[in-house]
Amino acid sequence: MRRLLKGFTATISILLILMLIIQFTILLPLPNHSLKTSDYRSNIHYDETPTVMIPGWGGNTTTYYRMTHYFESHHYAQKVMTVWVSPTGTVKTSGSYHQQKNALIQILYNWNYNASYHPQVYQLTKALQLLHDRYHIKRMNVIAHSYGGTEFIHAYMSSEKLQKNIQLHKVVFLGVPVEESFGVKVKFVPNLNRKSKDRNFHQLEQQMRSWHPNSSIKFFNIMGGRDESVPRVQSEMLQTLVRIHPEIQYRQVVVPKTNHFQLHDRMAIIQRVAKILWDKD
Repeated sequence: MRRLLKGFTATISILLILMLIIQFTILLPLPNHSLKTSDYRSNIHYDETPTVMIPGWGGNTTTYYRMTHYFESHHYAQKVMTVWVSPTGTVKTSGSYHQQKNALIQILYNWNYNASYHPQVYQLTKALQLLHDRYHIKRMNVIAHSYGGTEFIHAYMSSEKLQKNIQLHKVVFLGVPVEESFGVKVKFVPNLNRKSKDRNFHQLEQQMRSWHPNSSIKFFNIMGGRDESVPRVQSEMLQTLVRIHPEIQYRQVVVPKTNHFQLHDRMAIIQRVAKILWDKD
């Protein structure tokens, strides 16, 4: 019996060690990159507005690996900093932002396997506040996948401080649910928000009505035609929120034959995102 107990304890210990090693590995930052002025392309717009990249539930350093590599290898942007945030809201950084052109900032949650996205809303709020307070970021683009976008919109709309201190420029959502009471059989129609039973969505509606956008903002909502993780209507409800402010530009597209996880990996989508953020046209 003692041998069985010792064997069981040893097995559990090994599994825990392996889990820690895996968790540590997937939280390693993507390497920073320097974009030389000699590599600038005439059809790309370069400015000091950084782009913050937010992963979804269970997302990690691999989420935007292919996208970041494309941006860098085609001289669109340069990854300059990684921001880690813990469940307690402690924020640590690697690298630095000092107004580099077309900078990419990688957000990583130390733990994002919660049943709800609300813990990450708190954590992301802390991370965004630090970007303003320490690095004086007053304007940003955002790329967010899945719950990463849900967390972002709740964090930003729940914080008058963030709304006052950080202007949004271009926000790209990839398969982001903003309303979660509707299922796959529900089709989007105007005024569907009146039938929503999602209290978090109605809270967003109220916050959007109270919000006074302080800049010209563009929302781009990209959805997968074969997304079985997020019903399309849950993402389409974003237009109901955004159109509270007619001055905000909104575009949405459904990419055929694309599942939830391909939204940040398919080359056609990556190229589209690059053009959205930085093409002069």
